[in-house]
Amino acid sequence: MKLQPTHRLRAIAFGAVAVSSALVLTACGSDDNTGGDKAEGGSKAPSNVKCEGEGNLLASGSSAQKNAMDIWVRNYQAACEGVGINYKPTGSGAGVQEFLQGKTGFAGSDSALDETEIEQSKKVCKGGQGINLPMVGGPVAVGYNLSGVDNLVLDAETLAKIFDSKITKWDDPAIKKLNPDTDLPSTKIQAFHRSDESGTTDNFTEYLHAAAPDVWKYEPAKAWAGKGGQSADGSAGVATNVKNNDGAIGYFELSYATGNDIPTVDLDTGAGEPVEATVENATKAIAAGKVVGEGNDLAMELDYATKAEGAYPIVLVTYEIVCDKGNNKESLDLTKSFLTYTASEDGQKALAEQGYAPIPDEIITKVRSTVESLS
Repeated sequence: MKLQPTHRLRAIAFGAVAVSSALVLTACGSDDNTGGDKAEGGSKAPSNVKCEGEGNLLASGSSAQKNAMDIWVRNYQAACEGVGINYKPTGSGAGVQEFLQGKTGFAGSDSALDETEIEQSKKVCKGGQGINLPMVGGPVAVGYNLSGVDNLVLDAETLAKIFDSKITKWDDPAIKKLNPDTDLPSTKIQAFHRSDESGTTDNFTEYLHAAAPDVWKYEPAKAWAGKGGQSADGSAGVATNVKNNDGAIGYFELSYATGNDIPTVDLDTGAGEPVEATVENATKAIAAGKVVGEGNDLAMELDYATKAEGAYPIVLVTYEIVCDKGNNKESLDLTKSFLTYTASEDGQKALAEQGYAPIPDEIITKVRSTVESLS
């Protein structure tokens, strides 16, 4: 069986963020949502954190970055007493909507704001607009549960057919061809996808659309468009269903696979060898991406159809979405202070230890200077 790295710290911080009745500072002013108190001790506070601002800050969105955000929140609150960061992993779609409604200080999204959303953000960001700051990356693993099968290779076309209900049994000839030395059972395939609007779905379907365009006819989107299959809420819901059902397959961030001891598919990309879902292999793919946003907007374009040796193509970049100008003055200092830490060397170093891919140096350097310029 492929060895999956273990990550035991990922769930500590979120549970340690206690809900208080203090004022939550948001992008548009005060709100009566609650924030988190200082996280419990037990971990060494990161060095060189510049603590600014006060009160509690509410943010929401991407569940893909939940495990990273847990660590960031815990570490930041260990260094900065008297403040709380309450991040709710409601999903990218919900997080963006809450930000556009002025309910949060920032949103996490695994898809960059589109033109319509940027235009809507101008109502919240007085004198400015919402911008995308790439903060965390990583592989979208395809996890499976199949009795007697510890190693599995699939390609984009086969995955597209599985998730569109065109391949329904594990001993299908297409799967056998990719796994000639594996004794595949005739178990029925149970394909699980996200029920909520999700940047993880958007990135997964970007891969299917780019690498198997003749099979996956649907446009990439946050909402699932494939036929059949079963749905579950959030990455945690998909992972739980895969873990609990023989014959199941689903997509979620690598940390959910490692945390649940779920084996992951190696991808036949056309390279010399199938590519495993690892932080290192995802970093190779992300590093080949480019910034396509304008001005302070650092939205990226990724190559989902790459055939580069050792590059794992199903990757996502999670953006922290903020106003470039027009942030609420009362919450601005705390927002900048927290995002300065997440983009710092300490903040990025913590990612690799949790199954995430740090943002490449040339891009995270731009993120740091952009955070500094927020007003």
